[in-house]
Amino acid sequence: MKYCMQCGSEYQDGVKECADCPGSTLVDAETMRQRNVAPPGEGDTRKFVRAATADDPFTAEDYARLLQLERIPVFIRPRRTGTVDVLTTGTLEPWWEIMVGEEFLERATQLLAREKAELDATAEEAARAAEEEERETEGSAPPSSSL
Repeated sequence: MKYCMQCGSEYQDGVKECADCPGSTLVDAETMRQRNVAPPGEGDTRKFVRAATADDPFTAEDYARLLQLERIPVFIRPRRTGTVDVLTTGTLEPWWEIMVGEEFLERATQLLAREKAELDATAEEAARAAEEEERETEGSAPPSSSL
């Protein structure tokens, strides 16, 4: 049997390509184990570690999408559930943790740092544009209505 390295689907030995993941490599179970991916039916023993945090679910999803495109195993884990956590624990943790396979940590950290810098630059630009628009609209008062 062969397995898709991307989604884990099982195929007969004669099949050359995964039906769901065009271009993905089909390998045997031993090759999957060597690459730290558990074949279907075996327990996943990979260790995941925190590569980054995000303050909102949209940023967390953006980070996960980026890592998935780079074929880095990733999952998002919520850290807290609400403002009560701050009251009860006294600590303010980021909302989301971006967890990656331990062997991918360095590469994931570099990719996420670059993505964060790009998002921060975009956010600053958007804030400036919003301030400019607000100044422009404040300058032009709406016509007064006479009754």
